Amino acid sequence: MELFVHNHPKIFIETVKTSPIILTEGSVIERLKREFKYPLDNFLLNAQMIYSEGGRELLRKIYKQYLEQAKEAGLPVILLSPTWRANAERIEKAGLSHKNVNADAVRFMQDIRAEFGDFAGSIFIGGLTGCKGDAYKPSEALTEKEAEEFHKPQVKELSEAGADFLLASTLPALSEAKGIAKTMSSAGTPYMLSFVISADGNLLDGTPLSSAVEEIDAFTYAPPLHYMVNCVHPAIFQRAVYKDGRISGPIQKRVIGLQANSSDKSPEELDNLDALESDDPDNWGNTMAELHNKMNLKIIGGCCGTNNSHIECLIKHLRETV
Repeated sequence: MELFVHNHPKIFIETVKTSPIILTEGSVIERLKREFKYPLDNFLLNAQMIYSEGGRELLRKIYKQYLEQAKEAGLPVILLSPTWRANAERIEKAGLSHKNVNADAVRFMQDIRAEFGDFAGSIFIGGLTGCKGDAYKPSEALTEKEAEEFHKPQVKELSEAGADFLLASTLPALSEAKGIAKTMSSAGTPYMLSFVISADGNLLDGTPLSSAVEEIDAFTYAPPLHYMVNCVHPAIFQRAVYKDGRISGPIQKRVIGLQANSSDKSPEELDNLDALESDDPDNWGNTMAELHNKMNLKIIGGCCGTNNSHIECLIKHLRETV
């Protein structure tokens, strides 16, 4: 099958600049764990699934659910490679050092995109990475210098594989985020950072979100295209960013995306549940649509607890507000 490849990352940059809404996928890893009871790899989670027929088919099923919804709605959509944990250290522990896991994952996503004909031009593949340690334990975060070196191999592989942009997601601490930003800024591919925050508006290491944005923007010679937040409920996100009825300048101007949980439980609580925790999809979709209108959030979709029903309800409420 001939792959559809975007001509240049500038197409993604232009879409972010001009499109009022870009959907993202809903949950993938949590659905695999809770809904499908799939035995994820201890080191790579869903990345290793691309090397088995059953794994590929299940991933394809989930991704195509989200893509079909975006296509029906006529909205551009972001699809993230299953590489959140595919750093060099974990790849070695999983016994896959002989493979280029990140490049293979991007190609897998390109194959899925190629199945969508003309709509493929509205599908953007994000090369996904995450922090080295537990995303909910900022004490495990790398220093800036450690992070720059640790994440460099994966960032290089994702960029060279042809990802339309790079995304470091569920970042709990400023130090590691700065190191990731530094190595991504030299990769030649547009990139974004997505933080996990608490209800007080701080990263989990205590850094105010607005301060983190300002510091990283000033620190890197090629700042992130924009910033996002993920792995929090939309109501918690709203409380976190609104202070005295206002949003700080850095957040208003630079934070344009939210991949939200469907539960208001903390990420730590959700991570330890045996069953999928999910609030009513219609309420979730309505709250997300309201946030889009209030904050001009452009990139919106789901994280833990969400599925295709949540994305369907989000699209419905977005249509109602147009």
